[in-house]
Amino acid sequence: MRCHEVDYKIIGHDIQMLEIALDPYETVIAEAGAMTYLEQDIDFDTKMGDGTEGVMGKLWGLGKRMLTGESIFLTHFHNEGAETRHVGFAAPFPGSIIALNLAELGEEVICQRDSFLAAAFGTEVDIAFHKRLGSGFFGGEGFILQRLRGDGLAFVHAGGTVVRKELHDETLRLDTGCLIGFSGDIDYDIGLSGGLKSMFFGGEGMFLATLKGTGSVWIQSMPFSRLAEGILSHAVASDQGES
Repeated sequence: MRCHEVDYKIIGHDIQMLEIALDPYETVIAEAGAMTYLEQDIDFDTKMGDGTEGVMGKLWGLGKRMLTGESIFLTHFHNEGAETRHVGFAAPFPGSIIALNLAELGEEVICQRDSFLAAAFGTEVDIAFHKRLGSGFFGGEGFILQRLRGDGLAFVHAGGTVVRKELHDETLRLDTGCLIGFSGDIDYDIGLSGGLKSMFFGGEGMFLATLKGTGSVWIQSMPFSRLAEGILSHAVASDQGES
């Protein structure tokens, strides 16, 4: 299925919003609850799946999303009018929104769970189970990954600042929570961060994500889990100080 060709604008700096322009009869899909505003003539339906599957594919996708705790619904926004209209989306926490042109990225990007925000209709949004058992037990956030396939635009959100690294038959190691996604011929695995001393006292965690191959890697500076921990620790310290 060819993806719809949509135009977009990313608004703001630290806490960004995404505005998508829909021509007549164009559609964009988004995670439930991501919409902030829509103009007249834009209607929306909440459906199971992204609209690219058949009946059996829809049931298989439904089972996978239920098993992983993901929402089984996506919202489809379509322009029923005769003029270009706009719909806005926002991420659930402060950070950056990244536009991915899947046609330029081998028509497939693997990204962290919960990072998907919206995409042009025709994009396949699927759950990608990692095939290595070690990654499942030790990767934490990296075990359940999302697969975005298509030839149009897809949008993901990340915490803090985003860095894009290009690997050319190289290896990159990073904190599992800081990985947003990757494209191309890249192999993903989880490895020990170092010796016992580094693992328990280094403060970097026991395991690091290891990516090998050729392609693009997107990294976030502030995963939501790290942001939440920082807020909680400061809140507890503040309460103790006031006491």
